[in-house]
Amino acid sequence: MPRHDRARPLNGARAAIASAAARLMAEDGITDYHLAKRKAARQLGLTEHVGFPDNAEVEAELRAYRSLYQGEDHEEQLLALRHTALELLDLLADFRPYLTGSVLEGTAGEHSSIDILLFADSAKEVEIFLLNRGIDFVHAEARHERVEAVLVMETDTASANLIVLPPQQERVSLKYRDGRPRERARADALRALLSE
Repeated sequence: MPRHDRARPLNGARAAIASAAARLMAEDGITDYHLAKRKAARQLGLTEHVGFPDNAEVEAELRAYRSLYQGEDHEEQLLALRHTALELLDLLADFRPYLTGSVLEGTAGEHSSIDILLFADSAKEVEIFLLNRGIDFVHAEARHERVEAVLVMETDTASANLIVLPPQQERVSLKYRDGRPRERARADALRALLSE
């Protein structure tokens, strides 16, 4: 069984860090799991040498936190983000788009961005497409060597990260740092999710 599929009991410090990191992500808009865990450990008076929970453990706590403290507001916000994501998937259909990240996984909140994977021969194609439609965007730093560009645009709901990859990467399964596969969905799958 892969390491990330095993349910691992959290010891006291790991559980406390996971819970505090989830709260920081929900309330302060931190999107980087490692940063949230480091800040949580500091707030709890623990050294950074203590064993941190993995991202899946923090994500589970984040889901629980949002369910408990943000309930209906979170559901409405998530629904709005997913509808905006669907509009973007339809708009960008020429680039074989996929929704990924917290909006798809259901952990997105008021500080979250919509993450969309695009597959194009070059980032210039996407840039020209956006410019021809009068859509403003800025470049952001790519965090992975396979990513050709990250174009950030604003929507009425949230900012959207358009992550441009070469076409041959479409069949490659992307993973989180902790080894879990990164979920992604096409427009039809998102429509089905929204109709549930």
